[in-house]
Amino acid sequence: MKVISDSSSLIALSEIGKLNLLKKIFGEVIIPNAVEKEVYREKSPPKWIKVSSVTQRLASHILESSLGAGESEAICLSEEVNVDILILDDLNARRVAEKLEINITGTLGILLLAKEKKLIESIEPLMEELMKGGFRISDELYEDVLDLAGEK
Repeated sequence: MKVISDSSSLIALSEIGKLNLLKKIFGEVIIPNAVEKEVYREKSPPKWIKVSSVTQRLASHILESSLGAGESEAICLSEEVNVDILILDDLNARRVAEKLEINITGTLGILLLAKEKKLIESIEPLMEELMKGGFRISDELYEDVLDLAGEK
C-alpha cells in the first residue's frame, strides 16, 4: 500500500507521542522533499519514512500559489505514484485532493484506524492532547469522531 503524508499529521502525531502509529498501520510512509524540510530540518526521518522527489515541478509550483509547499508536493507526488492514501489535514488541500479523486485521511482518521486495529484504547484523550497543542477540531468533528470510535 502506498501512503503519502503531508507535514501536519507527522507533526501532530509526534507532539502526542504517537508517530509510530503510522508505522504500525502502514509499515512505510512516503513524504515529499518539502515535507522533509518542514518536519525534519537538520535531522533524518525514521527509516520507515521514505523521502521522494516530485517530478511535476510546474504543477507543484501552481498549487503552491494557494497551498503550502509540503501540501502541494504531497498532492503532486500522490498523482505521480498513484497513491492509495494521502494523509492531509488542511481543508483547502483536502478539497484539491478530493477534486483529483485522491483517497485522503487525516490525523483523526489515523487515530480511528489505530483504534480499529486496537493500537490505542481511546481517541478522546488523544484529541484533547492535540487541541492543547493547537490542533483545531470543530465541536461537530470532535463529536463525529467520538461517535465513529464508539466513545460517545
